[in-house]
Amino acid sequence: MNDLVKVESAKLGSGQMFDQIAPRYDFVNRVISLGLDKRWRRRVIKELGLAPDARILDVATGTGDLAVELARAVPEGHVIGLDPSTQMLSVAVQKMAKLGLAERVTLVEGDAQHLPQANCEIDAATIAFGIRNVPDRALGLRELARVVRPGGRIAVLELGEPQSGFFGFAARFHTRQVVPRLGALLSGKREYRYLQTSVAAFPAPEVFAQLMRDNGLEVQKIIPLTFGVCTLFIATPKEA
Repeated sequence: MNDLVKVESAKLGSGQMFDQIAPRYDFVNRVISLGLDKRWRRRVIKELGLAPDARILDVATGTGDLAVELARAVPEGHVIGLDPSTQMLSVAVQKMAKLGLAERVTLVEGDAQHLPQANCEIDAATIAFGIRNVPDRALGLRELARVVRPGGRIAVLELGEPQSGFFGFAARFHTRQVVPRLGALLSGKREYRYLQTSVAAFPAPEVFAQLMRDNGLEVQKIIPLTFGVCTLFIATPKEA
């Protein structure tokens, strides 16, 4: 399963953009997140409460960092990592081979708005730092609700801008001023300006949670991380 599995799907608008920054994405991401992204992903694993043989879908898997953690959490299970960026997936393929996870992680080129999985096929699903890039977020959420079995958990991890207090000011300054400049400097690409604008435009946690409720999901938890710089949403599909 080392080779990238391709399925026909409409590419997201951001897929080609992420192709441009794929080679240095992991390094730049660690620097601009101050290494906190690793801690946030570990919290995702904790909240999912996965069975050892779970079948998991990681949407917007990118270079596969969360897919790696998921695979380690389910030693008898299987992870499917889906992303629209071929270059990000190419990095993920190499990563899985290096870590000896190629047999338990299948990487698929695809669109969050049109998931290739059948209804109720998946035990749990995740999307980390990707829902804000989905053109039709409501459709993406409905797709997650469709493919996850009743009672299965869905984790949405996303960046945001705290609006009050000193840490809110510091976070906004970091995202608006430091991230685009440092990202461009380290990667040689201007695409990191998009990160700043997309984070600023993402709705407040309760507003997004309501969007989840309106599109087939029962929100179990809304967990602010690092003073609200990142928010973890835990949900299950609504019962028919």
